[in-house]
Parts: sequence; C-alpha cells; structure tokens
Amino acid sequence: MFDTTIRSLARPRVAAGIGIAFFALLTATTARITIPLPFTPVPITLQVLAVLLSGLVLGARGGAASQLLYLGAILAGAPLSASGMGGPGVFAGPTAGYLVGFVPAAYVTGALVENVREQGWILTLRSFVAGLAGVLVIYLVGMSWLAVVLQDWGQAFWKGVVPFIGVDLAKAVVAALVARGGRYFLDYRSSEDLR
Repeated sequence: MFDTTIRSLARPRVAAGIGIAFFALLTATTARITIPLPFTPVPITLQVLAVLLSGLVLGARGGAASQLLYLGAILAGAPLSASGMGGPGVFAGPTAGYLVGFVPAAYVTGALVENVREQGWILTLRSFVAGLAGVLVIYLVGMSWLAVVLQDWGQAFWKGVVPFIGVDLAKAVVAALVARGGRYFLDYRSSEDLR
C-alpha cells in the first residue's frame, strides 16, 4: 500500500517535470526561428508561441517553471537565446526584458485557464484571451527594459511593441487551438500513470 501511494504521487510529478523540461526545450528551439528587423533590436521569433503554450498546457506554476528553466540555462552559459548567445551578458542586452517577461507571461496565461471547466470553442476562446494577456505581459516587461536601453519610452513602444502585434495575435490564436490537445495528452497520461 505504501509503495502504491508513493508511485501514485511520484508519477504525476515526473510527468510535470517532463512537461517543464519539454517546454523549456521548445522555447530554446523556437528561439532559432528568428527574423531580424532592420529598424529594431528586437527580432521576431516563435518563442512567444512556446511561452503561451507552456502556460496553457502546464498551468501557471508549470509554465513559469519551464521558462525559469530556460532562462537558467541561458544564465549558465548555454547559447539558447535568439542571438545564439548565453551567459549573464544576455540579460543586459535590449531584448533582456522580453526574456524575463516570459516567466510572468507563462504564469498569467496559465492562471487564466487553470480551473476552467468549459469545453469546445468556449475553452478555445478563453485560451485565446489568456494568450493575449500573456502577450501583454511580455510587451510590458520587454518594452520597459527596452525604454531603459533606448532612454525613450516612445521609441521603445514603436520598436518593441507595434511591429509585433499582428504576429503575436496569430501566435495567440495558434496557441489557443493547439493547447487543447496538449492538455488532453497530459490529462490522459496522468490518468494512465495512476492506474
């Protein structure tokens, strides 16, 4: 009985750990899909999609933990940023605020859908709204740091937010559509593990 209880407690934690590692790796992988823009130091990447998915699929704490793991790997020197660099210096550059913003963005996105019981299109719509909230968090944190670097709030807004609005809306739509499958897979695996 004691052994069964330990296994039933450990398996969901192992599954959660695998999910956290997966989304940290997904964020690192999507950093490689980069489109530099000549008028801003901030590139277009698919990382926002990975951040939103981490919150939508893993929930607030799991999503934030996956992004902390990603940032920790960069801080430790792994060349996983969009610029292909690693180490503490990455967090002094113009895009540092966006990277740091991934953690609260994943948390907020996950918190807004964690206890939602609706299904179908209502769940997808709520996931989209949660994704938009996550994007706003990334913009707020990223633009704030960019304003410090550029010493101009107006330039930070025009260079760090406006060029990305359309692309990030599309990422929020994709995340809302895809997240349902990820949640289903995790719920299915968790129930299988507990048998």
